[in-house]
Amino acid sequence: MTAQEVERGRFERQPNRFTGRITADGSSGLPAEPRRYRLFVSYACPWAHRSLIVRRLLGLEVALPVAVVDPIRDERGWRLPERDPVTGAVFLSELYLASDPSFEGRYTVPCIWDTVTERLVTNDFPTITTMLETEFTAFHRPGAPDLYPEALRPEIDELNDLVYNTVNNGVYKAGFATAQDAYEDAFDALFATFDQLEERLAGRRYLFGDRITEADVRLYPTLARFDAVYYAHFKCNLRRLVDYPNLWAYARDLYSVPAFGETTNLDHIKRHYYVTQRNINPSGVVPKGPLTDWTAPHGRDVPDRG
Repeated sequence: MTAQEVERGRFERQPNRFTGRITADGSSGLPAEPRRYRLFVSYACPWAHRSLIVRRLLGLEVALPVAVVDPIRDERGWRLPERDPVTGAVFLSELYLASDPSFEGRYTVPCIWDTVTERLVTNDFPTITTMLETEFTAFHRPGAPDLYPEALRPEIDELNDLVYNTVNNGVYKAGFATAQDAYEDAFDALFATFDQLEERLAGRRYLFGDRITEADVRLYPTLARFDAVYYAHFKCNLRRLVDYPNLWAYARDLYSVPAFGETTNLDHIKRHYYVTQRNINPSGVVPKGPLTDWTAPHGRDVPDRG
């Protein structure tokens, strides 16, 4: 977070600087080609976590190579564990400034680098996953799920807007608020949506029935971080995830899918938030808890009940 992202006590996320689009037919000037692009992520970042889940679900591991930054970020931004063998970068900021020397703001993940033009294509996290789902179909594994089915897109988009504003970004609005009313507004909206989702999941396995969609991909990273980080660190402490029978079972159900569970790194998540965000946790001490069994039987592997 930067000082420019708090306005009258309310957190306002900075706009995404790079919004290029890779297209299957190359009409954007950026054709979908295997191994041409490089995805930069952090296991700690929920926005990057989305892209890792989709990449794994669709079998794009070979077509879209990935580079993972360290979980601890300082005033220089995200750092790679060692010099990136493709771009030569040590800090993500090098790629941002190579693409736009005038860039000011946070250097964010996920972002996609084009090895041909040697520029960042996009750091527009809301569109990265749908781009992988719709423009990279030629490289999807056989039998890959349709995460963004055309007939459901209006409904998925509507739910995603609600979840983004009140849950995904809502926890940040609460955690970074510097005014009581801003915090309480975000807090109330978050738990109102949790109540709606709890009710919705009482009658269906996933958010849109018996199939995983883009909506599940977007909700899960916040749930995965909720009890370990957002509940205490961001003061979202009305209820824990484990206090919602349906939401908690749903989250464990998704965790049991390798694309979700094997990309969930709670060590990186906890160290990033508690060590990096010293404005909220000045000591940098990382809590040991909570003791949570993500592998407990979830009981949701039954046909759609809605």
